Amino acid sequence: MKHLLLWLILTLCFNMLSIEAQQKFTLSGTILEEKSNETLIGVNIIFPEIQAGTTTNEYGFYSITLPQGKYKVIISYLGFTTKPETIILSEDIIKNFSLTESSENLDEIVIIEDVEKLNIKAPQMSVNKLTSGTIKEIPVVLGEADIIKAITLLPGVTNAGEGASGFNVRGGSADQNLILLDEATIYNSSHLFGFFSVFNPDAIKDLRLYKGGIPARYGGRVSSVLDIYQKEGNSKEFHMNGGIGIVSSRLLAEGPIKKEKGSFLFGGRSSYAHLFLPLFDINNIAYFYDLNTKLSYKLNNRNNIYLSGYFGRDVFRIEDTFENVYGNSVLNFRWNHLFSDKLFSNLSLIYSDYYYDLKLNFVEFDWVSGIQNFNLKYDFKHYINDKIKLQYGLNSIYYKFNPGDIKPTVESSGINPFKLIDKYAFENAIYLDAEHKLSDKLALSYGLRFSAFHRLGQDELNIYENDHAVVFNEDFQIYEKASPIRTETYKRSDVISSFFNLEPRASLAYQLNSESSIKLSYNRMSQYLHLLSNTNSPTPLDIWTPSGKYVKPQLLNQYAIGYFKNFKDNRYSLELESFYKSVKNRIDYIDGADLIANNAIEQVILNGRSRAYGLEVLLRKNEGRFKGWLAYTLSKSEQQTPGRTASELGINNGNWYNTPFDKTHDISFTGSYNWNSKWKINVNFLFQTGQPATFPNGQYIFNGITIPNYNSRNSDRLSSYNRLDVSFNYTPKPKRAKRLQSYWVFGIYNIYNRRNAASISFGQNTATGLNEATQLAIFGIVPSVSYNFKL
Repeated sequence: MKHLLLWLILTLCFNMLSIEAQQKFTLSGTILEEKSNETLIGVNIIFPEIQAGTTTNEYGFYSITLPQGKYKVIISYLGFTTKPETIILSEDIIKNFSLTESSENLDEIVIIEDVEKLNIKAPQMSVNKLTSGTIKEIPVVLGEADIIKAITLLPGVTNAGEGASGFNVRGGSADQNLILLDEATIYNSSHLFGFFSVFNPDAIKDLRLYKGGIPARYGGRVSSVLDIYQKEGNSKEFHMNGGIGIVSSRLLAEGPIKKEKGSFLFGGRSSYAHLFLPLFDINNIAYFYDLNTKLSYKLNNRNNIYLSGYFGRDVFRIEDTFENVYGNSVLNFRWNHLFSDKLFSNLSLIYSDYYYDLKLNFVEFDWVSGIQNFNLKYDFKHYINDKIKLQYGLNSIYYKFNPGDIKPTVESSGINPFKLIDKYAFENAIYLDAEHKLSDKLALSYGLRFSAFHRLGQDELNIYENDHAVVFNEDFQIYEKASPIRTETYKRSDVISSFFNLEPRASLAYQLNSESSIKLSYNRMSQYLHLLSNTNSPTPLDIWTPSGKYVKPQLLNQYAIGYFKNFKDNRYSLELESFYKSVKNRIDYIDGADLIANNAIEQVILNGRSRAYGLEVLLRKNEGRFKGWLAYTLSKSEQQTPGRTASELGINNGNWYNTPFDKTHDISFTGSYNWNSKWKINVNFLFQTGQPATFPNGQYIFNGITIPNYNSRNSDRLSSYNRLDVSFNYTPKPKRAKRLQSYWVFGIYNIYNRRNAASISFGQNTATGLNEATQLAIFGIVPSVSYNFKL
């Protein structure tokens, strides 16, 4: 390993020095969408004669250094008309390009850009991309386009079932996913407890899901990164678009602040089904709303500034007894600066907040909790030459955790105000990433991230004998809460615990021929935040807690190998990936753990470990009237918490058991067929192995009470899940020249009305006295219709 690292360093230095011995010049600039001046991410700039190329970054900037000469260059981006140019490179050139949308709408079903076989050559693997057009055409429940539901159709991605929030990647839990909106962290990605996602597809420009081979610029989670960028807004002319559905509607407006220099974007969504409930004498309320904003301004050719934000709230109320309000708020100021035609920088100041409020009027108390962070990021992209690109930067995040603040709703309630102890933390990281083309067939991406996490002082901290907050009762063979021997008080500037981790990353691609390649990747990542939840799907009630004296950070090692092939002139593509990952210090819960309003959460959790491995297959059809993909995942996800000593049993007798996210088989099919200029048919089908569960296998009677006896943890399963959805897009006047363009979407979710099990509960029938199992299903068949327009 040391020899390999030394060889890489020497090779990097040799390539950097060799450019001095040649007459080379740099071509750089920005690539825009012609109608709106919107920057485009991931555009391919190809020099076919010398088999060289580059892509635009997250802000549409590109740079490439080549020997002096005359070149044919092709600017290519799916969904846009390919643009050939001839460049005479005899000096450094700054050249911007504008692309026009293709009339064939090639970006309707796209996962990963697949132009000039760059997906074969690039070392990046385990990455999927979805466009806004793809997401809008996937049939979903109640007809509302949904980003989270769309990514669960990709291999290696599942969720806990219908109406479940969050998503699971390669057997990981939902809290192991880093979700970024314009670089700001989103802590809860769902509206209405999982029925909708918080992301408005109209406002989204680019979405990438990293399942493995994750670059060193990302950190803080051990399962995946979902990186989402909002549109910047049209800086040429004013436009509006939106949609009206059965339960919700949306509207987005964009236009210039100063023509071709500045732009604005404002988007909003809201559900309104609750407005009709009083007609049926129902006093319950359940609705959501959110707002997306972005302001962009070009100061000059080297400086751009952006101000973006998101605000969302969910309100759920049952008559006058219960009210729940929760949601995310983020604000991000960014400054892009071009130091030279080879060095691009982005400085970000970010605020993120997750708020949760629960009022229980029947007991007259109000519980408020949440998490806030302030984030400073400074990132650089350095285009050394046509073979080497560097990315490096730093990241500092300050956290405040509010586990709960309980107050009476009325003065005479008898409830005493109670404040759970706030927690504070400081996370820092520096990183370096390199993309290195070693030869025409071999490309390498490697990097290193150094992260540091400091748990800061708090008002009170329990101290336990031998630092064991959980003790094992050998008489009853169970784990119990330990009693603290004392408490300690710290100043906010004190450091209770510190953790330091090196996180190397590496990916390699070897091109077998012009149509196929093999790829390898390795990831080590650290996660310092933990979501306290003993349910299969995260809920708004769940609380985030930082690593500290009794909770260690999660540490991931992930390995992957893949085979990638394009065939029949890129009309089809095949991706095969196999992965293995292990996580140390994965939180596990003792039996009977109480997580709600617990001021000593360390008394009910133990540090265990988890592992997951599997095979992913993705077959795509990229061209023609019919486009789509077929995804299959075969995988296993397990967890283990052995005893800390020889006398302890551990959880589940110390044996490995299925995590709630284990799905042996996961098959999904998504397709789109252009019937004619007016009608388009969209279909998706899903099949998944049933979710792990724990069922009773017997019972006994003690003091006249019937007590069930349960199997080992998660040794049973719900019935398998399957569903077929269909939607029809109807455009009444597809060639309409007027400014208003519109289309209808008619959808049927779960067309054959399968009652998929969300859960199974066990109890005694009061009428017969017999024990029985009751299956809960959330959705049967659900029709929907929506009207969409663009002005």
